[in-house]
Formats: sequence, C-alpha cells, structure tokens
Amino acid sequence: MTYQEILQTARTCSGPYCKACPVCNGRACGSTMPGPGAKGTGAVAVRNYEAWQDVYLNMDTICENGPADTRFTLFGQTFDLPVFAGPVGAVKLHYGDKFTDQEYNRMLVPACAQAGIAAFTGDGTDPGVFTAAAQAIGENRGRGIPTVKPWDRDTLFAKLDQGKAAGAQMFAMDIDAAGLPFLKGLTPPAGSKTVAELREIIEYAGVPFILKGIMTVRGARKALEAGAAGIVVSNHGGRVQDGVPATAEVLPAIAGAVKGQMTVLVDGGIRSGVDVCKALALGADACILARPYVTAVYGGGAEGVKVLTDKLKAELADTMTMCGVHSLAEISRDLIF
Repeated sequence: MTYQEILQTARTCSGPYCKACPVCNGRACGSTMPGPGAKGTGAVAVRNYEAWQDVYLNMDTICENGPADTRFTLFGQTFDLPVFAGPVGAVKLHYGDKFTDQEYNRMLVPACAQAGIAAFTGDGTDPGVFTAAAQAIGENRGRGIPTVKPWDRDTLFAKLDQGKAAGAQMFAMDIDAAGLPFLKGLTPPAGSKTVAELREIIEYAGVPFILKGIMTVRGARKALEAGAAGIVVSNHGGRVQDGVPATAEVLPAIAGAVKGQMTVLVDGGIRSGVDVCKALALGADACILARPYVTAVYGGGAEGVKVLTDKLKAELADTMTMCGVHSLAEISRDLIF
C-alpha cells in the first residue's frame, strides 16, 4: 500500500468534515466544526501549516558521508524518530463512522508501537474512551501517552488511577481543551487550572506529565513551576480560539526559555519529515501529528500507520543528510536560513 492509496481509500470513508486532502493544510475544512475544521474564520489551522512552509533550511553536503540517526528518547523510552501520533477524540463524529474511539485507539496504539513511535490517545465525555485507550497502552508495554481533559479534580484523579493501573508510564493533559464547548458548563466544573491545581494533579500522577496547549513563554514557565516534565506548543489545531499565532511562530521563544529544563514538543500543521526537521531546528525536541494519523488509520489501518511513519522517517533522514547533520543532537538553529 502506498501513501497515495491510503489517501484515496480514506476519501471513501472520512467525512463529512475531513476530505482526506492531498495536503492537509486546513483549507478544505476551513471553519467547519467539529473535527478537522478550525474555530471562527478557520484561519489558524491554515496559518499553522503555512508558517512551516515559510521556514527555510540551509543545505550543507560538505561533510562526512554517513547515515542519519533519527532515534529519539522520551522519559526513558526510545523511538525510531521524534514523531508521535496526536490525541483525537470522538473520531466517529469528527471523521466518519468507520471507527468508534475505542476501535480507533485499539488500532492506533499497537500500530504506532510496531512502527517505532507512540500515540497520544484522546479523552471524552464517554469514560469508556479513556479506559479503552489506557488499556491499549498497557497492553503495548506502556508505549503510549494517555491524554486527559482538564476535568474536575475527582474525575481527573479517577482517570489517572485507571491509567496507572493499566500500565501507563506517562500522562498528558490538553489544558487548552478548556475552550472546547462540551467542557463548558459541566457539573462538577471542568476547564482552566491554576499552577497550584496543576501541581497537585502532576504530583498525584507520579510519572512524567506533559501539558499540551502552551503558546507563550509565560505559559511554559507556569507549566515548569507546576512540575510538568514536558509541554506541547499547541493551539489545538485552531479549534479552541481564533486569531492566535501559528505554533511555528511562537516555538523559538518558548523553547529558548525552557529548553533543557523540560521536554518541548510541538504540533499544528506539521505534515512532513522536512517540517519535523524545521521544528527541531527551531527548538522542539519532537513533534506531534494528529490529523495525518487519523487519515492513515481510516485509509489503511495498521498498515497505513506504518506507511505514514516510514514516509516521515525517510523524509527526516534525507533532510538531515542534505543539511549535513547525522543525529538529532546536531540539529540546531544554524540549519534555518
């Protein structure tokens, strides 16, 4: 199966919001919500993609001729490349009724593990979604990151207990999900958290904790103060707030402020191994791709995940070779034009 065949198959079963476009750049889905579309004008999703295209790399092939090592280590686990599948919830509603969330995660998690990476899994109002995802991660030797929404304290602690019992070795929270409509007005309340509240949650988790949805240096420093082991520079694909910058635009300042003190990941419009290299050169340690992996699963199942991952790895390795670097540690701001 080729990547083009995956896209063709995905177009027969994705929708009505996702079109499985040749390039997932946010233009076709625009401001359609929920799912792939962005909030308001829909411009943030487009801007995320285009900002990476406005970053240029310096080639340098006067160097030692050798293979590029794309391996990446996160909290003691080593992966074949610095790429993770992103957390997606309510896939049946957002991307088509081919899969339920439980079926999607039970396919995605082992497929990513077999392809040499790992998946962040989603969360939702149906408690069975998180339970099934955590179980899938546990069944795959903890190769995955269960992601929780910013629920109330008791709900969060119960989910963390479930995850740890299943074998999760790290957690994430998409703190910016506070802007999602279904979280508003809940009883007990869900939404934004203070530094003190986050510190209590992270200490209770007892394993490395990643906060996703950081878009400012101030936010990154708050995450560090709360005890987070890592952050994801993310605007939720433009789905929680219109009129904000692209992740590529804010990444350098954020990474410059906290790099070395915590792991810095980034998502939003990253679509190729070339984009991954650009992100690492701007200060990220690794990248997350969500929508492309949904398309891969809908279009090719576990094989689709492997095809996409192999494509990204080959693109990253080729880019590193053409830029004269042989390991991820050698990628620096010097690569940026």
